[in-house]
Amino acid sequence: MTSPSKPQFPKVPESDSAGIRNLGAGSGADRAPGDATGLGSGHGTRLASGPTSDPAARLATGLTSDLSGLRIPLIAAPMLRISDVALTSAAMRAGIVGAFPTLNARSSAGLRDWLTELDAIQASASGLFCPNLVMADAHAAEHAALVAESSARLVITSVGSPAPVTGLFAEAGIAVLADVATVAHARKAVAAGATGLILLTAGAGGQTGWLNPFAFITAVREFFSGPVVLAGGMTGGRSLAAARVAGYDLAYAGTPFIATEESPASSDYSAEITAATSDDILLTSAFTGLPTNMLLPSIRAAGLDPAALDEEIRPEAAAELFGNRARGLGPRRWADIHSAGHSVAGVRSVMSVEALVARFAEEYAAARDRPI
Repeated sequence: MTSPSKPQFPKVPESDSAGIRNLGAGSGADRAPGDATGLGSGHGTRLASGPTSDPAARLATGLTSDLSGLRIPLIAAPMLRISDVALTSAAMRAGIVGAFPTLNARSSAGLRDWLTELDAIQASASGLFCPNLVMADAHAAEHAALVAESSARLVITSVGSPAPVTGLFAEAGIAVLADVATVAHARKAVAAGATGLILLTAGAGGQTGWLNPFAFITAVREFFSGPVVLAGGMTGGRSLAAARVAGYDLAYAGTPFIATEESPASSDYSAEITAATSDDILLTSAFTGLPTNMLLPSIRAAGLDPAALDEEIRPEAAAELFGNRARGLGPRRWADIHSAGHSVAGVRSVMSVEALVARFAEEYAAARDRPI
């Protein structure tokens, strides 16, 4: 795999991104025989038939086909410091999408190595890998160029507009799922050519959203029929089935994967996750300058008073106090101050990724077969 010597964001061609109309939402009654995800396969009943000149529509069609082979419609969410090659690979082998922030590779050379390894695993696994580009990062353009040369079928963009990379990935045949927290942001992402959307809702771990997931999908489905992913509150397969009924096509799960055998999380972090209830999650801006769900026990363990945190802090100041630039002057976010979502309610023990996905799959199948 080689990369351009001077990677730059491409100019984004104008396209009718409103034409993404191939992947509708459904409760599972429309699933094809043998399709555990309910997403359909190839050019099934949920897809527009015939050729299309719209790049976004073609990508949505291809993405549906790729996702139809998953065990269940679930993405192991990309998590800073947590989602590494081992965790991503385990998710792929368990039959779901394993996502990871490209930042976790630490360097472009490291990312190239990660992508080479994941390419090989994806060739024989039933799951897929999905890089997450943090658009605000200085290395996003270089990372995007490397991803475009890989066998990735989908990519996630966050912390910024997907516009700089939609053209590049359309040429590479890679679907772009844009992480959004408001209806206004969702509209902008669709206009920028995103293939699908990830709706960041109340209860998601780390930097989170604040909208109710049912209200959010209702608003988005008024103008977008493409792939939509629910992020926030996935405690198990029943939650996943509920998301499908509500109109989502897939869902994110992050917090449950922190407490797995393949996760690089410390034993203290895993113990906090398994012991926590949803009441142990604090929504605070103190550590990032943005609303973030953090674990109260880790805040107290760092010697901080949750009631005395600075909720007016700016992101730059938060980075100086709690980011890598803190240089040991205080506890570091993510490393010492741990994040988690409301889905800690469904995590009570550390298990393998395979066992966790199997539990999700069993609950999902039971929920879909349950009469309403």
